[in-house]
Amino acid sequence: MQASSGMDIPATNTEHKPEKIEDGKEGVSLFHCNLYDTELVHKIAQAFLPGIATACVDNTSGEIFKTPASVAVELRKEMVDYITQRSENFVAETFILEGGTDVEVSDHPYDIISDFVDDFASLKRNLFSRVSGWLLSEKREDKIDDFVQEMEINGFWLNDKREAIAQALLKNVDFKNKYHCSMKFDSAEELAEHVGSCGFRSMTCENEGCNAMFSSRHREKHDSGCPFKIIPCEQKCSESIMRREMDRHCITVCPMRLVSCPFYSVGCQSPIPHSMLEQHRSSAVHSHLLYVLRNIHKKTSDDDLKQRVDQLEKESSSGQLEKARDVRSLISVVKDLETKLGPFKPNRENKNKEDTAETLNLAGELEKAEK
Repeated sequence: MQASSGMDIPATNTEHKPEKIEDGKEGVSLFHCNLYDTELVHKIAQAFLPGIATACVDNTSGEIFKTPASVAVELRKEMVDYITQRSENFVAETFILEGGTDVEVSDHPYDIISDFVDDFASLKRNLFSRVSGWLLSEKREDKIDDFVQEMEINGFWLNDKREAIAQALLKNVDFKNKYHCSMKFDSAEELAEHVGSCGFRSMTCENEGCNAMFSSRHREKHDSGCPFKIIPCEQKCSESIMRREMDRHCITVCPMRLVSCPFYSVGCQSPIPHSMLEQHRSSAVHSHLLYVLRNIHKKTSDDDLKQRVDQLEKESSSGQLEKARDVRSLISVVKDLETKLGPFKPNRENKNKEDTAETLNLAGELEKAEK
């Protein structure tokens, strides 16, 4: 797609320049601050390409001799004129709407200008686009996306030119002065002093790898979510990590990431920080032994098993039990120790108590069933 350079909208120097304006009172000149919300201007400028692409695609759909590229220069000029005029009339239109309707109208500049762009695109639909199912088709969306990409590759409407237009539109529709500076001064010196501390002065993120630009008033907001900022580990390990790498760090390499105990399968279900796994294995030998014995000697009372645990701990030597790293290795150690201790003989009294309890439970269940 070739765009005539003569039809391009002139680039505008985006550096701040003092604006000297006569206020009509005794010839006193006022110097206005021209700073604005950098992020918002960029966001508005980003909406122009999809808008002009939509207008061009819908204007030439079903045409044999016309393509979106063939009407792009002409429609771009029309779109800029249209949205500029709408922005200049916006304040008056808003007051009329507020007085005659209950419909809530957004006062956010991005919403307002996006609506202007959408309205222009709607006006440029040809007959084919209006009467067919074209507006809801996936093919239409694909053609719009493809044309946006084509314009970006060919540099049809450069970003600095779009942002210059966005600045002017922003000031026209931001009548509450939320997104641009409305301060004015009696001298260039006063203005220059203000510009150095204005909340709308442009800044670049200082975090390495981040090229984001924003107004100084948004510095804290950006810093609190900047993906390139180095921050302390969320799991309280000693490392500091880039925010965008935090999830991977916490899941894969952080020494404080929670892991399951190696004896989880036999009953120890406490999540443990990875760095404390060895300490847990050593300090919980008694309970791990009990879990393992429950699996080896089923239907044996806990009282008997606890006595067996004590016997095994006395029989073991030189940290034999503490060295067992998982269920399999601990079972192996237990079997070796039980070979030395001899056959396990549960206490008959405990066995009788267990049998009595089991009988009572069964009788209770039968009684409920009969009722």
